[in-house]
Amino acid sequence: MKHLFGFFAASFFIISCQNAPEQTLESLDKKSAREVTLTTVTKNDTVFHITKQSIWLNGEQIAQHSDTVVTTLKPNTWGSESSETKLNEIPIYVTVQ
Repeated sequence: MKHLFGFFAASFFIISCQNAPEQTLESLDKKSAREVTLTTVTKNDTVFHITKQSIWLNGEQIAQHSDTVVTTLKPNTWGSESSETKLNEIPIYVTVQ
């Protein structure tokens, strides 16, 4: 019974993914949207993680904000592999809520 339910759940997931229309960036409505830009800038041993947001409504920019988080290039942590990791080379994960 568990396997039958899993099969139906997996089938439903695959079918729903195939039917969802893919939106390319060019086809999105840019007149009313929130634009977010993530940038990493390295200067000497400092890394600047910059987030810029612009909110557009009916073709007008109604708000803009920028935020910067400053870290060292190679942070000191207890993990042995962390000494080889540089913060300007780690992946960026974005969560949209």
